Amino acid sequence: MSAVVTPFPLSGIRPLQVGFERTELLRILDLYGRMVAAGMWRDYAMNFDKEAASFAAYRRTAERPEVRVEKRPALRGKQGMWTLIGEAGQVLKRGHELAGVLFPLERRLLKVVEG
Repeated sequence: MSAVVTPFPLSGIRPLQVGFERTELLRILDLYGRMVAAGMWRDYAMNFDKEAASFAAYRRTAERPEVRVEKRPALRGKQGMWTLIGEAGQVLKRGHELAGVLFPLERRLLKVVEG
């Protein structure tokens, strides 16, 4: 009797959903925690689908999100896979690095602490 080994097909198959890596999620949740401590945010939501993963932060639970951080790996080679989206749906910042995209929020937090 001969054994047939079938390789697990990893290459060429896209994942069923996009997610955040541990370090990315830690960075986002760290910022969220500091914004909550400053009294600027109260709630958050995460969404994961085939094209993108998003983290939305809310001032109040029943509102539209104040900001949304979106990860779209399909845009990695073009304008960057990270996008910061404002309350009205406008793109505030795009980039290849999460830290650069989160910078406008970090800067706003620094202004709150200084004042």
